[in-house]
Amino acid sequence: MGFLKSFFSGKAENPEAEKQKNEQKNFEIFKYDGMRAQRMGRIDYAIKCFTEALKIQDDFETMGYLVQVYIQTGELEEARKLLERMTRLESGHATAYLTLANVCYMLEDYPAMADAAQKAIGIEEGNAMAHYLLGKAVDGQGDGLMCIAHLTKAIVLKDDFTEARLLRAEALYKMQQYKEAMEDIDAILAQNADEESALLLRGKIKEATGDNEAAEADYSHVTDLNPFNEQAFLYLGQLYIEQKKLTEAIALFDEAIELNPNFAQAYHERGRAKLLNGDKDGSMEDMKKGLELNPKEVQNFNGLYNNQPGGRQTDILGL
Repeated sequence: MGFLKSFFSGKAENPEAEKQKNEQKNFEIFKYDGMRAQRMGRIDYAIKCFTEALKIQDDFETMGYLVQVYIQTGELEEARKLLERMTRLESGHATAYLTLANVCYMLEDYPAMADAAQKAIGIEEGNAMAHYLLGKAVDGQGDGLMCIAHLTKAIVLKDDFTEARLLRAEALYKMQQYKEAMEDIDAILAQNADEESALLLRGKIKEATGDNEAAEADYSHVTDLNPFNEQAFLYLGQLYIEQKKLTEAIALFDEAIELNPNFAQAYHERGRAKLLNGDKDGSMEDMKKGLELNPKEVQNFNGLYNNQPGGRQTDILGL
């Protein structure tokens, strides 16, 4: 009787097809619930939904959404594992390799970053971002010459590539190739006269070549543009200390600490200025506070900030 009913209704019972239909339905529910949760900022729930969806189906798009969430929450190793899974699923997808390279950069795994960038180049030779990331990877491994070579390729492909020009200028600065570094900085500032990182690096070059007045002007300009640019306060304060302008340095770091009471390096540098100014007690108090806020950064502070250009600002890719 059941057979005749299904025959005349045109619907033969197929348990396997029904199972697949239900699985697809459940997959879509989990996927789109995860997308809604992500948009609403309910990150934990989004992770659960995407994870359940991927148990049902290896869906490249869903993996991409989960990678975004993992990066957002700082779960970089999980993001890396999932991206590696994505590249196995679709080996010809350059964007997955670019995102993997960026995650490896955040993990400070520069050889893996270089490998991912090279694979992206193998897929899209003309991809300027891939050449930029490869330059960034070899820079992380201390190879300044190859860094410049890869960044030059990126700039040839995309002349207005500000991040590539800035990184190349930093590499040239480290090699004391100041004239060549200034060419990149001038190109950046021609596009955007208020580009803070370029102004700070120009200040470091001016300082290195003995033009302290011009360096001071650049650092001061950045503090005016953005009172929350900590690097600008550090460079300007350190320049004041080098020039024995200790009162000005202390006042500047007072302002920086007022803007950000947790600014460990500012306490450290203000303590240095106070010590040179004869205030041993004030110096000890500031040094102690700086160490409490950030022991690792402060212990390495002089080597990092007195001899090198600004720490790289990694908000470039917007991944």
